[in-house]
Amino acid sequence: MKNASPIRVMIVDDHFATRLGLSVPINNEPDMKVVAEAGTSARAVETYREHKPDVVTMDYHLPDKSGVETLEAIRAEFPEARVLMLTIFDGEEDIYRAVTAGAKGYLTKSAECEEVLKAIRRIHAGAACFPPTISAKIKEREKRRPLTSRELEILKLLVKGHSTKDIVHQLSLSMGTIRLHISIILDKLDAFDRTNAVAKAIERGIVHLGD
Repeated sequence: MKNASPIRVMIVDDHFATRLGLSVPINNEPDMKVVAEAGTSARAVETYREHKPDVVTMDYHLPDKSGVETLEAIRAEFPEARVLMLTIFDGEEDIYRAVTAGAKGYLTKSAECEEVLKAIRRIHAGAACFPPTISAKIKEREKRRPLTSRELEILKLLVKGHSTKDIVHQLSLSMGTIRLHISIILDKLDAFDRTNAVAKAIERGIVHLGD
């Protein structure tokens, strides 16, 4: 009687050391093997198309596009794709975006190796893998009112340190309109001032420094 075929895993991460650190324990398991790796979003889509792996581990931060955008691109072509997000980002908005895009699991890079291997097996078997801390953040995010695209645009400018006057000039909107948007942003984030709003936005993963 033949043994079941090993789980075919693709690793997407822009750091070679991370890919190596993940591929070694995976390849040491008798029931799984790494069949492909990619360090950019574009390469990830091409590589998925070529190898059609059973499970993908996906970093959030890639040099050309985000891991979520990469996930969306892969699933647009291959709706059955099973992707485990494996990242340093643990903000509720980061997690929610990934889940909305179709991620089957979400772990931070602080997870133990055995936990990652277990998640790969669960996802391959058709189950989801969201640890209690991750599930709790998803539930918290679902309770919140989302920012509009305009509010997010203004919030990103606030994160970069722009004043209201700067934002008025950049977006060609009136001072009153910008102030109204900022007031709504503070209300949605339950923030008492702009500095607090920026801190909460970064903590929740709504924006990242460098965006």
